[in-house]
Amino acid sequence: MSYLTRRQFIRRSAAGLTTVTAAGLVAGCSKAGERKSISALPKRKLGKTGLEISMLAFGGGSMFLKNEDGEWEPVLQRAVEAGVNYFDTCSSYKWGASKSSEQRFGEILPQYRKDVIISTKFESREPDGMKKEVEKSLQDMNTDYVDILMIHSIEKSEDIDALEKGVYQEMLRYKEQGVAKFIGFSSMNSSEKSKEFMQKCQLDVVILAMNPTQYGDFAQIALPTAREKNIGVIAMKVYRDIVGKEATAQELLNYALTQDGVSAAVIGHYGMATLEENIKLVKEFHQNENVQLNRTDLENRLAHLAGPHALCWARPDYYDGKLA
Repeated sequence: MSYLTRRQFIRRSAAGLTTVTAAGLVAGCSKAGERKSISALPKRKLGKTGLEISMLAFGGGSMFLKNEDGEWEPVLQRAVEAGVNYFDTCSSYKWGASKSSEQRFGEILPQYRKDVIISTKFESREPDGMKKEVEKSLQDMNTDYVDILMIHSIEKSEDIDALEKGVYQEMLRYKEQGVAKFIGFSSMNSSEKSKEFMQKCQLDVVILAMNPTQYGDFAQIALPTAREKNIGVIAMKVYRDIVGKEATAQELLNYALTQDGVSAAVIGHYGMATLEENIKLVKEFHQNENVQLNRTDLENRLAHLAGPHALCWARPDYYDGKLA
């Protein structure tokens, strides 16, 4: 199967880039092509990529998909205007919604393409399947490249050698072609396999589960390897199933952002109020030069939540991107 070249993609999708959509109108553009000014959010460098990303990253999974049509558009628009510049999604984030997460991104983000960093992930562990996913992702998001291309959810059962010989080689080719500027993976279930993958392959960015329950021990096992190799790290599952349960959102966010080597926390937003609160919390974190956090106390408080009994995403039947 041949690659979809950037020039071919631009020619094929030009109509999608120039059409003014209903979603764009809902999002608040007063005139076609007019963009609202973008505010500043605190940023950090993302490892060796040289990218500077907002410390609050926008997750396109389950929580974002819960926003119904007419609701998700202003949430996504507001995130951009508030200064969020990192937007993460996946080819499989579409369960139960009228439009997939990537299609939603494709209606709002193209007008801000030079200002935002888009990462997407693919599910297939076979090169041909992976290529099909990537080409569709580009079409759905109305872009001819992604800033970061990732393997979705490295699991305990992964054969890292097979990944290295298979889809990893295709990712390198995409990177050489400029279809993907950087490459990496996400994982919420295996810090050991994450460490092995980072040790064996040249990767740029990883998204890892990181919260005080310490489920998976990513901070202890995988994070040191990422720091050693200067791989950019984004924390995920920062709030999911634990916020409000013996810990506040501020404590949980601080826990992730004070981890040495973590650049940002990627969070899914259901409703405008949640987004506004997280924007506020990140700004407060940045303004407080001496964040007070008793990490040990927080870990002890939440240790009993480390497992499938409390964390839905730790269950064998969990499907990332399914409506919560």
